[in-house]
Amino acid sequence: MAEKLFTEFPAVTTQRWEEVITKDLKGADYDKKLVWKTMEGFFVRPYYRIENLQSLQHLKYAPGEFPFVRGVCTNNHWKVRQTVDATTDVKAANAKALDIMMKGVNSINFKIDGKKGISEADFNTLMKGIAAPYVEVNFSGVKANASEVIGHLSKMAKAEAWEAGDVCASVDYDPLRRVTLMGSFPKGVNMFEKAKSIIEKAAELPRFRTLAVSGYIFHNAGSTIVQELAFALAMGNEYLSKLTELGMKVDDIAGRIKFTFAVSSNYFMEIAKFRAARMLWANIVNAYGTGRDCARKMHICAVTSQWNQTVYDPYVNMLRGTTEAMSAALAGVDSLEVTPFDAAFQKPAEFSDRIARNLQSLLKEESYFDRVIDPAAGSYYIENLTASIAQEAWKLFKEVEEKGGYLEAFKGGFIQQAIAATTKKRDMNIATRREILLGTNQYPNFTEKLDPKILANSGDKSCCCRGNDTDMEKIADPIKEYRGAQAFEELRMKTEKAAKQPVAFMLTFGNLAMCRARAQFASNFFACAGFATVDNNRFSTIEEGVKTALEAKAEIVVACSSDDEYTEAVPKIAELIGNKAIVVVAGDPASKAELESKGITHFVNVKSNVLETLKSYQVELGIK
Repeated sequence: MAEKLFTEFPAVTTQRWEEVITKDLKGADYDKKLVWKTMEGFFVRPYYRIENLQSLQHLKYAPGEFPFVRGVCTNNHWKVRQTVDATTDVKAANAKALDIMMKGVNSINFKIDGKKGISEADFNTLMKGIAAPYVEVNFSGVKANASEVIGHLSKMAKAEAWEAGDVCASVDYDPLRRVTLMGSFPKGVNMFEKAKSIIEKAAELPRFRTLAVSGYIFHNAGSTIVQELAFALAMGNEYLSKLTELGMKVDDIAGRIKFTFAVSSNYFMEIAKFRAARMLWANIVNAYGTGRDCARKMHICAVTSQWNQTVYDPYVNMLRGTTEAMSAALAGVDSLEVTPFDAAFQKPAEFSDRIARNLQSLLKEESYFDRVIDPAAGSYYIENLTASIAQEAWKLFKEVEEKGGYLEAFKGGFIQQAIAATTKKRDMNIATRREILLGTNQYPNFTEKLDPKILANSGDKSCCCRGNDTDMEKIADPIKEYRGAQAFEELRMKTEKAAKQPVAFMLTFGNLAMCRARAQFASNFFACAGFATVDNNRFSTIEEGVKTALEAKAEIVVACSSDDEYTEAVPKIAELIGNKAIVVVAGDPASKAELESKGITHFVNVKSNVLETLKSYQVELGIK
């Protein structure tokens, strides 16, 4: 008989916990202090207990059981995926694929040129030595050439005598993705008739997934986790609805769909997202009357975030990718691709590819993540997050359906407006440091300078892939993919391109603790714009500090001390500086109004909009 641990400790009731918390708050508002309202629209409590699981209905299911919240199978052997560029040189792409297969990759994504397609000879060269029954082969960028790729692989399967049911492959035919990112679609093309023909083309290969649902595009446009999930589900349901109307069976459609989601650094929420995704999709497919579990199982490829990657301090991207990959692995995705840390500013090099690939090897071979099925099961916190995300995503999904489905909702602007409202909040959070991007809007590398090639190519990156407008039918305004760090990066790049790097000088005086704390804050603040910062321990007199600042040819002089000392000292500093530099006060002193009446108008503090404030200093300094 198993012995219960810690029986000597008496149980503590939730009521008792709440009494202690209320006492410690000393009258402060419980909800404001301890309850977190997420970007997704629901509230998260400061702690959860077993009674918070009582109302959750999904807990009774095991891994591999409908609705698959705990996974679609009874193991966690996800595939390690890596993208190989095959747009220009198929022979080199094949060599790279064979090399990475020997280094742990068992899911290859060949990126091909969708405009020119790929000939049978080139396809055979690309696939030489690669056996699709043992390595998942995926083809992205196919556009209208999906049938061509399917035909090539079908012919190869017969030539190689592969068992058709063992061939594991996919193409990324996703016309709704194209509509969403471009706002238009080729004239005279019925996207759903085309999707039907592609599915039928792969009839002989039952494990060939021919339809893609690209949920990651919403994440890359700044959406919330709930929006990414809800809109991806709406896309998937659009395919089910339109293709069943064309006479196809839901079993034949659902089993051909592959969902690709992004993974952000919101660690626990992302674990919950994938669990909720499987549950909701299973119920959507089930509503069409299918009796087959294989049709109700969501096939998920996860890709670590591009939205939160940064150009400055790029090695931090490795850390972001690590936690993101952990979330996906623990959540039980089918395949996972870690975005190389330098993908935001250059074609990934061998080093960055290797690091990204080895990250998954570490999770498998050293951390044993693949040996545990749904380790989040039973967690009071994650189970409640799963339920909350599912509830909010389902609510948003139904809103889309009430507007006529994904395509109609997109044409009406509902999708774009919802994401735009989120990005407005997120951009403001980044500008005011409520959302931190390390190395960019907080704790920048003071001495970092970008490679001149990156600076030279940092201008407008308007999409050039829209084709001839006369061949396109305008449907609606597209959503725009971007990275959260871009505004700060453009700010800093502008400084680096300037003829002279501005100097922000910390004039420290008075109270030692306060002057040092505020000097460090202000140094970090101005370094986010690429300004050179000169910090100092403490000057014995204001005159000494001003003299040293002028000798340093500082464009900005930051007064750093306690509030009590600002009233007299700052006007004196401004008088001694004159028009030779901009005088800034670090902090939000009680005497701010009095200082403003004496002509002191520049302040930086934790309430500042960092981005807009730094932009204003660039304007004053003539940096364009």
